[in-house]
Amino acid sequence: MTAPLPISLEVNGERIDAHVLPRINLADFLRENLKLTGTHVGCEHGVCGACTVRVDGEIVRSCLMLAVQANGATVETIEGLSDSGEMADLQAAFRERNALQCGYCTPAMLITAQDLLKHEAEPGREQIREHLSGNYCRCTGYQAIVDAVEATAKTRKSRNKSRAP
Repeated sequence: MTAPLPISLEVNGERIDAHVLPRINLADFLRENLKLTGTHVGCEHGVCGACTVRVDGEIVRSCLMLAVQANGATVETIEGLSDSGEMADLQAAFRERNALQCGYCTPAMLITAQDLLKHEAEPGREQIREHLSGNYCRCTGYQAIVDAVEATAKTRKSRNKSRAP
């Protein structure tokens, strides 16, 4: 067995120094060591998307990334993104349109949808579906989720127009 290795990273704005076994993936580190249980583990093969987090601004499957690979990185989980208010409007749209259902996929869906909306101001429904295609949902049939993302994009666009000089 290999000895734990030291890592230092920023998680949701907080510096974390820890010792981890080299084989521990980032999802397990977040859930077990930091008690950030909004990062879900589904397939453990990177297919279902339930473990999606942001690492250095990019969405990644935390079940496919070792915790030691995050050394020096900035990691954002659903807890941090929710607490910051960055996607409060998107979360409200999910609630309003019943895009939550059982909730297992919701954290990763929100992170993935927010990623799309950061890069594309007004994505079309097909573009939304494509961007979310790496995240499985067994409850909603995706219609309500796509509706929520589309509504958020339109609201943000109209809000930004009203702020423009």
